[in-house]
Amino acid sequence: MKISKSLLLIVMGAITFQANAQVAKFPAFSAEAHRGGRGLWPENTILAMQNTMKIDGITTLEMDTHITKDGKVVVTHDDYLSPSFMRTPDGQDIPDSDAKKYPIFGMNYNELKEFDLGSKPLAGFPEQQKIKLQIPLLEDLIDAVQKDIKANKRKQFFYNIETKCGPAGDGVTNPEPAVFVKLLMDVIQKKGITPYVVIQSFDKRTIQLIHEKYPNVRTSFLVANKKTYEENIADLGYKPFILSPVWQMVNSDMITKAHADNVKVIPWTANKVEDMNALRALGVDGIISDYPNLLVQSK
Repeated sequence: MKISKSLLLIVMGAITFQANAQVAKFPAFSAEAHRGGRGLWPENTILAMQNTMKIDGITTLEMDTHITKDGKVVVTHDDYLSPSFMRTPDGQDIPDSDAKKYPIFGMNYNELKEFDLGSKPLAGFPEQQKIKLQIPLLEDLIDAVQKDIKANKRKQFFYNIETKCGPAGDGVTNPEPAVFVKLLMDVIQKKGITPYVVIQSFDKRTIQLIHEKYPNVRTSFLVANKKTYEENIADLGYKPFILSPVWQMVNSDMITKAHADNVKVIPWTANKVEDMNALRALGVDGIISDYPNLLVQSK
């Protein structure tokens, strides 16, 4: 069958558009609000994300994900509902003795969403606003962020999404890596935000799967150890888009070697302006902070 030149151009254009749709220019400096900015608002909530989006200079919303018993992807950090900041549906504090009574992976979302996330004061974060909130579904958070971007004509924010899992938790506090990755990517692809997503993890298995099965998705390897740059990359088995070390690990040698490999260095979680300034001086490609308001003041 003979294809006309004009039809061929249309087809090629569609292919090019589809390919480009999977790529979005990453910020020159990724200013990331840790858990949505938990120094200011209840962590990993829609409210935190929406308030952080109002801060000029923030480019990226950082968050954590777990899987519920009924296979929902939720935005929360801990394996269990934490007595440090969670309250029961009737407003009671969770006693420390019940620290492992409520596993995220052991609860259906309809039960989980009844717990109070935001009204209990959190030690170490005296500026955090207190308001009764719930652990959100990832898909609901994405919907709220994208709606806010459109309604207020904001720039497109990036999503740095962590998979909270590990080998010791398989079948106990998290599903197997392949299940976690499939459920997470189903939401991301359904919501059409793939070009703006980074998947990060301490659990190398999940980002190895992302790298293999979804090569168009950027990945970040979270580390907090005494290994060298080369040792961490060898452990992962490939060069990720980002190496994300605890901020105290960062030095000029790490950055030089990472940049030679076209790997970005984005440390976590620096909360003092003087530390942020020192990291910027070393040449990091971004910073993750609990205080997005301070992050945009650093230079």
